[in-house]
Amino acid sequence: MSDGEREFDPEAPEEREIGREMVDQSTGLGSVAAHLYRGEMERAVEWRSRLDTTTNWAVTLVSAIVAYAFSGEVFHAVILAGLMVGTVFLFIEARRFRDYDIWRSRVRVLQKNLFANALDPSSGVELEDWRRELSRDYRDPRPKLSYLAAVSHRLRRVYLPLMGALVAAWLFHLWAFQPDTPLLESASLPGVSGTVVIAVVAGYLLVMLALAVPLSPKGRGESGGADHGDFERDD
Repeated sequence: MSDGEREFDPEAPEEREIGREMVDQSTGLGSVAAHLYRGEMERAVEWRSRLDTTTNWAVTLVSAIVAYAFSGEVFHAVILAGLMVGTVFLFIEARRFRDYDIWRSRVRVLQKNLFANALDPSSGVELEDWRRELSRDYRDPRPKLSYLAAVSHRLRRVYLPLMGALVAAWLFHLWAFQPDTPLLESASLPGVSGTVVIAVVAGYLLVMLALAVPLSPKGRGESGGADHGDFERDD
């Protein structure tokens, strides 16, 4: 069988070390890879922009709600409404983060296994089957990060501190505007006792804390997405 007809073996060292070929041979492979990388990077940047827009709106609206709550004799339920608004933005942002991860994970695969190897072939590749995995991803694209993992990540990075600040502002509002009223009484809502309200808020915080716990790789989705260290460094 001639060289042009031999079967492609992605496990063969000469095929696996594709980064070396980019710099050692004058082929169109480097040009194709560069255009591919640029396209994936543009998509990652676009989805990152959408992600940042959601975060900015969440912080802006929550800040406006807190400012309004302390502008005068405003009922403390306004701040609790801010918790609901923040939760809605959390779920929206988690969905967008899953989409962002699709493009971001492809960029990281190319960076770590192709371009890094082209710059220093002696280090080899980090993922031996990266070409096969990337090919499978192009043939059957799907989110690599579970929705629960996306919620967990956005909670740790943005929304858990935001929710904690809202609850602290709520407690301070109860104390500042009704200093002579017992906490359980001042926390009450029309038709709902203060004990129930405080219990619900405390339960909400406990649920958010539980969701913020990082998941194991098996809980991250079908193919795991980008590794955990990449997320913490990049976002």
